[in-house]
Amino acid sequence: MEPKHSVSEHVARLLQGGQAFDTLEEIIASIPADRRGAVPAGVERSAWQTLEHIRIAQRDILDFSRNADGSYQEKRWPDDYWPTAPAPPDAGAWDRTAAAILADRAALEALVLDERADLFAPFPWGDGQTLLREALLAAEHAAYHLGQLVMLAGLLQA
Repeated sequence: MEPKHSVSEHVARLLQGGQAFDTLEEIIASIPADRRGAVPAGVERSAWQTLEHIRIAQRDILDFSRNADGSYQEKRWPDDYWPTAPAPPDAGAWDRTAAAILADRAALEALVLDERADLFAPFPWGDGQTLLREALLAAEHAAYHLGQLVMLAGLLQA
């Protein structure tokens, strides 16, 4: 019989993705470099804008979740969450954004896996949010937009 996993371990695994669909790394590798700034007909944003949005939103969730020092600054929706330019600003931007997403995801996983963390305790600086809620929000948000990137990859290669 396999050992039982804690809620924290399940949440950390959910953040990593790849259980019900491809991983972030696999999905973004399927986007042709020369098409990352293209906006196909009928689609609102490019792959670059979507990837950068994942980074911005996940970082916002992470910053909120570790706001014990009161430094968190709320962003304005939607302006602060979406890049306006459809193409990456330079050749390295895509890779830097992907690396930042992975680093921030690892930091969120570390918060969740910290044995001192109470996943269910409301943050003193919030209005009822908990670490569990924020981690699940990050996972759900990433999954939604990764699905969009899968669709975009198909459209961009058609």
